[in-house]
Amino acid sequence: MTAVKTRTTHAELGEGFFDLVKPAAFPQTILRYRNQRAAASVGLDLLSDEQWIAHFGRFEPLPGSFVQPLALRYHGHQFQTYNADLGDGRGFLFAQLEDQDGRLMDLGTKGSGRTPWSRGGDGRLTLKGGVREVLATAMLEALGVNTSKSLSLIETGEELERGDEPSPTRSSVLVRLSHSHVRIGTFQRLSYFKETERLQTLLDHSVRTYYPELWTDGDNARAANFLSAVAENVAKTGARWIVAGFVHGVLNTDNINVTGESFDYGPWRFLPTYDPAFTAAYFDESGLYAFGRQPDALAWNLTRLAECLLPLGEHEALEVGLNRFWPAFRHEVWTAMLGRLGLAPQGDERDASLVTDIFAFLYESQAPYEQFFFDWRGGSLSAQRAAASPSAEFYQHPSFTPIRDAFAGYEPAVGVTLEHAYWQRQKPRTMLIDEMEAIWAPIAESDDWGAFHAALSEIDEMRRAYG
Repeated sequence: MTAVKTRTTHAELGEGFFDLVKPAAFPQTILRYRNQRAAASVGLDLLSDEQWIAHFGRFEPLPGSFVQPLALRYHGHQFQTYNADLGDGRGFLFAQLEDQDGRLMDLGTKGSGRTPWSRGGDGRLTLKGGVREVLATAMLEALGVNTSKSLSLIETGEELERGDEPSPTRSSVLVRLSHSHVRIGTFQRLSYFKETERLQTLLDHSVRTYYPELWTDGDNARAANFLSAVAENVAKTGARWIVAGFVHGVLNTDNINVTGESFDYGPWRFLPTYDPAFTAAYFDESGLYAFGRQPDALAWNLTRLAECLLPLGEHEALEVGLNRFWPAFRHEVWTAMLGRLGLAPQGDERDASLVTDIFAFLYESQAPYEQFFFDWRGGSLSAQRAAASPSAEFYQHPSFTPIRDAFAGYEPAVGVTLEHAYWQRQKPRTMLIDEMEAIWAPIAESDDWGAFHAALSEIDEMRRAYG
């Protein structure tokens, strides 16, 4: 514990931003997953399992951080309808600490009990929900997405009733490691109540904590420059979702934080094949948060943040900051696509053309999404591998011709090789819905965690292969 640098930074915001709460007392605390690599980044890797469970199952305070957890207050647009009855309803901010790079990190929970914002809910998380979040964050990290890390999953021994899975079902508590739980919805709540002074306090806190390079800007410029930075980071995450073939499912304003880090995974999905209309949530009947509409949803949410900042900045400057989203999104799609393929950039025009051709091919041919990136790692370097791929027939589709021609003009990026054992496989590690269900089934039926740990091992191999 000597290497842990704990903080209480969020408490400095003061009254009106959170409520002190008590964790639930669980009948059992069975450790199911601990993320040693994430723990090492904040100095928690040397905890014994007993100490781990004490902190992340019974929530005994980390020395130097919060004596009592904080349930954070926020509002939000849910499916673009404003909800003023939100806040941390089954989670809280348990502790804050610095990572090895000196960044402030949050230990936030999911399933840790009722709070003043539970709205009649039980404040619990199903074990299946916890397993799904562990798998989602591991996959996204491996695919280069800026995501929260699932630090801990502990089974808690309660039987829960849920309408969307067989009940009663098992319970759990998850701890995530995140770079900020300040959300767009946090700003919205203060704007809704016209608490301009607290709005300024939140802006100043967010800039000092997450964007200190902007602190020297004058008060008039600070809001616009903050919005610009948030827009760029949100754009980068959204672009990387697209290139990863990921659908978050619930892009409400309370699920978008000010660092742009992806977090809070419920009905997520990965694409089997390219389909802009593919949705993750069964309750998203209009397809508002479908795969291809995610960038628009993010831009819409950022516009809500801009509205909150109007009392703190100049309208024209805020508009300029907001308009950073689309250029940043487009450029990051090109960057992320080349990164997944392991190719060195050849200039915006050529890179944009290649990306356009790839999406056209994936749409027209309906080739398996992840298999394409696996097969063509290194571009022409992988031609022989691709010819032996299960997807080889798709590469005879006429829409692939411009891609094949373009690959001839691209070189592998520095350090990209196919020597890692992962690239010797025939198929990539994927996490489609049927695969996720196949991992869960033996856990539910016989408490067999073998498939879960095997999947995480494969995902980690993929992460290391991408470097």
